[in-house]
Amino acid sequence: MFKRWFESSSQDKGASSNGSRPAGSANRALGLMELAEECERPVTRLAPLECTTKAADFEQIYQNAAVKPPDLPYSILKVVEMLGSPHLKGMTPDAKRCALLMALDAASVGIENLLQDAMVRQRALNDYAEKQQEKLSRYEAQKAEENRTIQAELDRITSQYMARIQANVDEVARQQDGLLAWQKRKQEESQRIADSAAYLVPEGNATHNNGLTAVLERASQARRLA
Repeated sequence: MFKRWFESSSQDKGASSNGSRPAGSANRALGLMELAEECERPVTRLAPLECTTKAADFEQIYQNAAVKPPDLPYSILKVVEMLGSPHLKGMTPDAKRCALLMALDAASVGIENLLQDAMVRQRALNDYAEKQQEKLSRYEAQKAEENRTIQAELDRITSQYMARIQANVDEVARQQDGLLAWQKRKQEESQRIADSAAYLVPEGNATHNNGLTAVLERASQARRLA
């Protein structure tokens, strides 16, 4: 049975080989224009690396390997196929081994050649996996560098706009301080006016510590009593 299987496989292999705006709106528009200009500034970029998660199929990996599998009538992949056959299903490992060795012996297949084929294919897979990992590592490093460049540009723009925001806050604080200072001077001026007006009230009613309203009330009261 296994000999016919090998012969059939060999034949199949041989056959297949052949308007006007308000000032606030204008300022906001100007700020948006500046932000757009900042965002459009060219950012230094590295030459892109190609990276794809789609790996080559195994046969392509074997054929493109530095050391290609030996050209054998029956490869280690045939052994894999045999062990997956329903004819061997349910057998113990020892029974499978005996059946496999009998079939290989009947087909005059050397065990050493199969082991060599297995080693070459495994090495091809490992080399391919290592190259893919190196390729991915380079791609990750490049993207990380791009992200650092973008972050630096973002930090620079953010710093500029935060400085403008802080300047606005400081200007509001200066205006508030100016108004408070003026209000203090206004209070002093009002007090001087009230103190001066108090001298215009009859002497018995003069009180230098009262406000102008109280002075005027006392003056009105004095006129009524006159």
